[in-house]
Amino acid sequence: MGQITTIALDVMSGDCSPCSRIQAAQDALARHPLLHLVLAGDSSFIREHLPRELSDRVTVVHAAQTVAMDERPSRALRYKQDSSMWLAIEQVALGTSQACVSAGNTGALMAMGCHLLKTFSGIDRPALVCRVPSSSGGTLLLDLGANVDCSVEQLLQFAVLGSLLKSELYNVEKPRIGLLNVGAEETKGSETVRLAQQRIEQHIEQHEGLNYIGFVEGDDLYSGRVDVVVCDGFAGNVALKASEAAVRLVARKLMAGVGLKRWQRYLLRVLRPLFQSMIAGLDPDRINGAMLLGLQGLVIKSHGDADARLFGFAIDQAVQAVEHNAICRINERLDVLLSPGSGPNHQ
Repeated sequence: MGQITTIALDVMSGDCSPCSRIQAAQDALARHPLLHLVLAGDSSFIREHLPRELSDRVTVVHAAQTVAMDERPSRALRYKQDSSMWLAIEQVALGTSQACVSAGNTGALMAMGCHLLKTFSGIDRPALVCRVPSSSGGTLLLDLGANVDCSVEQLLQFAVLGSLLKSELYNVEKPRIGLLNVGAEETKGSETVRLAQQRIEQHIEQHEGLNYIGFVEGDDLYSGRVDVVVCDGFAGNVALKASEAAVRLVARKLMAGVGLKRWQRYLLRVLRPLFQSMIAGLDPDRINGAMLLGLQGLVIKSHGDADARLFGFAIDQAVQAVEHNAICRINERLDVLLSPGSGPNHQ
């Protein structure tokens, strides 16, 4: 028999009803026979909606408070230490859970995560990262909004973290890294982005640990040219949400057959199963769940409006990361890649 995976869920946070989180928990337990869940939230509410036959695979941790979606992170950190979000992250800090999943306030989640779990040595702030579909199978994009403004050093750290995650979780030996810009020329982009490229190249001279290919543009997210795209949280969030909206728009128009002639609509009915399969592979909902990468513990951020199906994808992502022991393996290699003067060319 395999090893039990334990994941803590923040049941109360997010825009959807806590019932959707409980339903996602039930579905996840059915998909993963070796999964145990810790549900943090209003204990009476959870027990009222959770089937009794699942009680041996679920632990309920009572939380008297909930972090609001519009709450200031500093206030949540100070006054919401009995909230479902805090208690779910605390399970990871205490070692009773191997990961935490929340659909709550991103800023509060990062603030609590940094406070309870701390960041890796050499990492200033964690970054939100997710995998978007591409012609080569998938591209990691970070940061997605945890850090709207990033320093040159933080962009270097994100490049290192993204490369390690792609290597450890997706078995890519030397991930190709690109820095998101408005053009590939060295003169293009903001001063921060241009300086970040110089800093990454300088880092490679000392460590030889990154496979950096230079500036990339927005279309390279999907071209398969790179495995990791690094940017600040503003650009990353806009790029991701615009891409998701575009996929949904194309899918709706394609499946509805808007503007098609009669014979074209007939052909669409014949080909619809094929189109549905293709669209499912590009479904942005399936990539719901962004890892808060850089913390000494595994935290997955789900969309705030995620329903049971979408929240379930975030749980699946947490299970995958735990099974690959991603956080420990990244931590083992991170010290070498970020330690000053540890590279082979250092004199």
